[in-house]
Amino acid sequence: MQLLPNWGFTFRGQRYSLNPCPWSYKEQMFVTIMVNVTVGGSYFTKYIILTQKLPMFYNQNWANYGYQFLLAFSTQLFGFGFAGVLRRWVIYPTKAIWPSVLPTIALNRALLAPEKKRMINGWSMSRYRFFFIVFVAMFIYFWIPDYLFNALSTFNWLTWIAPKNYVLAVITGSSLGLGLNPISTFDWNVIGSSAPLATPFYATLNIDVGMLISFFVILGVNWANFYWSGYIPINTNLIVDNRGASYNVTKVLTNNLLDTKKYQSYSPPYWSAGNLVVYGAYLANYPLAIVYVLMNEWKPILGSFRDFWQGIRHRSKNAYEQFTDPLSQMMLKYKEVPDWWFLIIVLISFVLGIVGIQIYPTYLAWWGFVVIILLNAVFLIPICLIRATTGFNLGLNVLGEVLAGYMFPGNGTANMILKTFGYNIDGQAESFVGDLKMAHYSKIPPRAVFRGQLIATIIQVIVSIGVANWQIGNTPNMCAANNVDKFTCPGLKTIYSASVMWGVLAPNRLFGLYPILPYCFLIGAVIAVLFWLAQKKFPKLLANCNPVLIVGGFCNWAPYNLSYHTSGFYVAIFFMYYVKRRYLAWWEKYVYLLSASMTAGVAFSAVIIFFAVQYYPKPVNWWGNTVAYAGTDHGHGRQTLLPLPEQGYFGVPYGQFP
Repeated sequence: MQLLPNWGFTFRGQRYSLNPCPWSYKEQMFVTIMVNVTVGGSYFTKYIILTQKLPMFYNQNWANYGYQFLLAFSTQLFGFGFAGVLRRWVIYPTKAIWPSVLPTIALNRALLAPEKKRMINGWSMSRYRFFFIVFVAMFIYFWIPDYLFNALSTFNWLTWIAPKNYVLAVITGSSLGLGLNPISTFDWNVIGSSAPLATPFYATLNIDVGMLISFFVILGVNWANFYWSGYIPINTNLIVDNRGASYNVTKVLTNNLLDTKKYQSYSPPYWSAGNLVVYGAYLANYPLAIVYVLMNEWKPILGSFRDFWQGIRHRSKNAYEQFTDPLSQMMLKYKEVPDWWFLIIVLISFVLGIVGIQIYPTYLAWWGFVVIILLNAVFLIPICLIRATTGFNLGLNVLGEVLAGYMFPGNGTANMILKTFGYNIDGQAESFVGDLKMAHYSKIPPRAVFRGQLIATIIQVIVSIGVANWQIGNTPNMCAANNVDKFTCPGLKTIYSASVMWGVLAPNRLFGLYPILPYCFLIGAVIAVLFWLAQKKFPKLLANCNPVLIVGGFCNWAPYNLSYHTSGFYVAIFFMYYVKRRYLAWWEKYVYLLSASMTAGVAFSAVIIFFAVQYYPKPVNWWGNTVAYAGTDHGHGRQTLLPLPEQGYFGVPYGQFP
């Protein structure tokens, strides 16, 4: 049945229809891939631009449209180019399942793919009907935790017993605390944040084991007042000065560069226990990931390098030829995108990046840019292999910050720019690769996908830059506490804080303040070797243990905590372990669709709630909307383990700052 009119036009006797046939599943997937490019988009580059431009941050008016477009196009196209180069390693192998894309595929199949009616574990409901029933139910239900009964979302019920009890709030609280709560939320927006219905169960289990271990580590660090963390809220992601106030970087800057005299008269920056553990875990996980993956996957990685080189030398060689699985063999009928097309995209991106950092006052040398690009080239294969098999994302943002801080100490702008390339190239490459895997699953011609992703990338950069500048010009006091449009900008504040820590103050000062951090690199490499040896010795016992994921669990703090994972873990146990083993056919048909439909219901409901009752507030004032925010857990009363010392500040004495 054709619902839309068959409009078109005739040119030189040839009829061109705008609606020639029913919308197909492949067309739906193709459009989904293009939309995914715009959704993942240049948001991180946009954040960097906002941080540079806004008065409350760096206030750099020289960051005009020319600079913004050069930066955005360079980072986006780098990710696009690298994604194409990575195909042999992380798309075509059958073990690269990319679990994060499966709910999207399930949703599109339910909406458009033809389906035979059959009984599965007592269920005969079509995917289409299942989706809409769950979607409508979640659309209606989300009004309860999001608007009518907020305590169901932030269900810190243990703190209600004694709202002013600091210890109880620290251990069980959802905001101030570490979230050790057996029933922490009834809100799918929180439960689904850990992707429990998309991530393989063994990966969820490894990550949550890491979080549980790090819970005790953070608690021990704080209670021991390790590196003065007892004077700081245990799990905040903000940096503070030696009086416990938010670190004011303007007090140590002159012309956006570090002024040593100002710094020595003000304060070093300090981290909470949660933030200290997070950064230590990140620094350990980089060598851990690359050593562990190379020790386990060196043969297929080497084989793919050989095939890539052959593809460059012999342009007629099809990339699918070395893969014998049915899906790759079916794709042989389509023309593959030559590797050199993607290498040209990488070259164009490199030129745009060099021009951007050289003609604008970034105080960033070209060789630093080259180092960050090489960093991405080294880490992308192991990082994408981990994401392809487990769904876990290990970004290069922290490692990029550290290297940039060493190369350009005292320069927060240079640090942010190199972090953008270090993080966004990696993040965009993974996003593009995930879309290419969706195209592979859906058997869409590769050259069509190439054109679609490239066009969508160009459009989304233009739109994203336009939106960022519109926000700056039309949102008074954007990101400030008194902002009337409620743009609190937690992401921008985190980026700004990180640029201060790693850029303005530089790693040599931070590592002088926290000398344990450099050893984390060595610790990560040692863990990789020990785990590899242990798995060779006890292959059955440790078959499902992944040290990268366990240490990755250490990274899920500040400001997040266990309350964001506990309920999701219950969901994963039931659907990804019990149902998958007992009712596999039902699981295959409905579970990924269940995840997609609940997420879609929350998204649509949130939009309606925001514009209907939140943008112009229509509050519902009753106990269920106030109890979760009334005590210590939400900032009322004592917030730190220790009060300020009598001298009025904590930490390194004046005159001895690193």
